[in-house]
Amino acid sequence: MAIHIRILFLTLFFNSILYSHSSKSSNHFSNNNIIILQPTHQQHHASSCPAPNPNLYYQPVIGIVTHPGDGASGRLSNSSSVSNIPASYVKFVEAGGARVIPLIYNESPQKLLKKLDLVNGVLFTGGWAKEGQYFETVRRVFKKVLERNDGGDHFPLYAICLGFELITMIVSGDNNILEEFSASDQASALNFEQNADIKGSIFRSFPPDLLKKLSTDCIVMQNHHFGISPEKLLSNKKLSSFFDILTTCKDEDDKVYVSTMQSCNYPVTGFQWHPEKNAFEWGSAHIPHTEDAIRVTQSAASFLVSEARKSSKRPDAQEVRDNLIYNYSPTYGGKAGKGYDEVYLFT
Repeated sequence: MAIHIRILFLTLFFNSILYSHSSKSSNHFSNNNIIILQPTHQQHHASSCPAPNPNLYYQPVIGIVTHPGDGASGRLSNSSSVSNIPASYVKFVEAGGARVIPLIYNESPQKLLKKLDLVNGVLFTGGWAKEGQYFETVRRVFKKVLERNDGGDHFPLYAICLGFELITMIVSGDNNILEEFSASDQASALNFEQNADIKGSIFRSFPPDLLKKLSTDCIVMQNHHFGISPEKLLSNKKLSSFFDILTTCKDEDDKVYVSTMQSCNYPVTGFQWHPEKNAFEWGSAHIPHTEDAIRVTQSAASFLVSEARKSSKRPDAQEVRDNLIYNYSPTYGGKAGKGYDEVYLFT
């Protein structure tokens, strides 16, 4: 009998605690400031969901310009006409919530411009080519990006590594403006410029804790031999009037180079570093793969696609499907344990 009384007492005691807790939290469970709405307060009807913003486009497409070669030093193809897109850039765009149309650099200008009319933004990849047909194609696409924006369409561009260097050459009008740096195959932090407009840049998409870690932890990947110093960029009137410097880095010899820049008047962002590699490339032991490094990739991808959603272009759905990257298959090139893990080849 005594045992039953004790059990009854304990049951009433714990029930009173649970009742008191639920009353104070108004039917919310609270644990470390995380509020979980109870079923009685949840909305179950689709009609109660807020409508998407009608001014945004939720099926954005990014055009990626192909780069000469097979991306594997001839291991995958020796064709003189072959070009490639490393699959990491495609996955990067998809991680942000967009699809990809390849802009094949050595196609006819007419076909290239037609494909540009199907996309809501553009990405220039890393690589090595700085002259010839590839350079002229990049110049033509860059000009189109500016024209689209001047015409009232919000049309973003991400220029990564080589892409950063090419738009530096194009805007300055000087093909010899780049300087040599020792920043090959190394992870680094980012040094934010004191007066940089972070709120109006790619970094507004980064959570505060990650933004802080960007300046202290080596969670971005560098892999380049060229770049431009802040002094040289600021001393060039064309560059300094077009770009704001957001971050700098030091190479292995403590030489400072611009690592992130954005246009003053256009949705154009240049990265000397590689936001795509952290999550999607495995050929180098120096690529950071920590949880924070992966968040860098995700945040950078999210910002690109959020900018592309602002585009007013609404391309024909079937034309988009006919030109998507899904019409091609990636080739595994990572068996050698170096270079890109996967590449899309175009011949």
